[in-house]
Amino acid sequence: MFIGREDDIQGLMDLWKKNTASLVTCRGRRRIGKSTLIEEFAARSKVKFIEIVGEAPRPGMTNDDQLASFGKQLSAQTGLPRTAPPRDWFEAFLRLDAAVGAARTIVFLDEISWMGQYDKDFAGELKTAWDTKFKKHPKLILVLCGSVSTWIEANILNNTGFAGRASQNLVIGELPIDRCREFWGKAAGRIAPREILDVLSVTGGVPRYLEEIDPSLSANENIRRLCFRPKAILRDDFSKIFNSVFGENAVYKNKILSALSDAPLTLSEIANALKVERGGIISSHLTELKTAGLVAEDTGLNPATGKPAKCVRYRICDNYTRFYLRYIRPNETMIDKDAFRFNTLEALPGWNSILGLQFENLILNNIPLLLRKLSLDRVLLKSAAPWRQLPTARKKGCQIDLLLQSERSAYVVEIKRKSAIDTDIEEEMSRKIRALALPRDMTVRTVLVYDGNLSPSVEARGYFDALIPVSDFLLGL
Repeated sequence: MFIGREDDIQGLMDLWKKNTASLVTCRGRRRIGKSTLIEEFAARSKVKFIEIVGEAPRPGMTNDDQLASFGKQLSAQTGLPRTAPPRDWFEAFLRLDAAVGAARTIVFLDEISWMGQYDKDFAGELKTAWDTKFKKHPKLILVLCGSVSTWIEANILNNTGFAGRASQNLVIGELPIDRCREFWGKAAGRIAPREILDVLSVTGGVPRYLEEIDPSLSANENIRRLCFRPKAILRDDFSKIFNSVFGENAVYKNKILSALSDAPLTLSEIANALKVERGGIISSHLTELKTAGLVAEDTGLNPATGKPAKCVRYRICDNYTRFYLRYIRPNETMIDKDAFRFNTLEALPGWNSILGLQFENLILNNIPLLLRKLSLDRVLLKSAAPWRQLPTARKKGCQIDLLLQSERSAYVVEIKRKSAIDTDIEEEMSRKIRALALPRDMTVRTVLVYDGNLSPSVEARGYFDALIPVSDFLLGL
């Protein structure tokens, strides 16, 4: 099943117009569909395809193990004789070069950080092989792919030896929610948007998780089956992702995510939660979590001054990660005993509250869809981010779910998931706008993005400049 990613595919296809070899990097969180994208590109290109995958780390693994695996995979796919494993990475790349030939070829080195993690000279050997061998094949596209994005940044993108060599740097994110409903197939048109939304609130737009959806089951049953059964895919996947991506550095990052699981925090608030000094070590870990696609840094402009906000907050942007930390991890013992029983998910403590947070996160991860709904997709925006204004002696504090700022307008966006939404939402929004410090000549526009039963009075009174039901997102309206 291949859904979405058409722009990425077209960008890769355009590389065939060149008369020189192309080097492509591809990164993103595990399960996001990086390998599927490159395999689909190869299938559509109808060219020679060589795919070699790095071995997952395990106790006692050495560089020789990775070299031996490389040699076996290369022989199996190319028909080259099975000889002794390559003695080093330059020899391994020479064998690969010999297999490329003159025809159009895609070479896909997947999980390259695993492949090269046991040899400090790996990146240098690859660079030498590119300069002396690979780039001389005018019909070659070499794709370097991995889930450890920080390794690719440090060893390829930010490596002076590779400066200017990459033709494309693909960062693969979640699918937009208007494409996610396609995983329900023909049943999507018969399923209430809230059921689809409930599942997406847990999985986000991660294709590997959505492939496990059974359209014949309710959202409750799908979530129960994916999360709350022994050996269920989402019961176990967090530790698999974390350990394979971060290795020895996983423990501290795990603590940071735990601190962020309730609400977004500033750097100082994270340090206080962990009872450590604010310093470079936390910033370093946050950078790696951002690069891995698990944490977002909500930066924006101060609407009063037009300057970058001094107070930056970090939030878990990966819906599955936050759901795991809030609901799966605390109940793992009972889940593993197959004793975590409940009649409906709504009966779980705080269920509606956590889904409200997950819904807000989904919208923040799909801002381009919102801009299209507001006809702002072709407007030059100065800032698009959540905004928290701290109280002072002269002004009240307020928290805006999403603040969109253009040169002369501020769009105050309220994101609400509630069974019944009545006119009290207007007073809630009015309080925030009265507190919000803005230039006098700034126009304020009000937007409500919602999931729930909207009172007819809300629309009739005309307080909101835009009322956007989440079904519009799901249906791509």
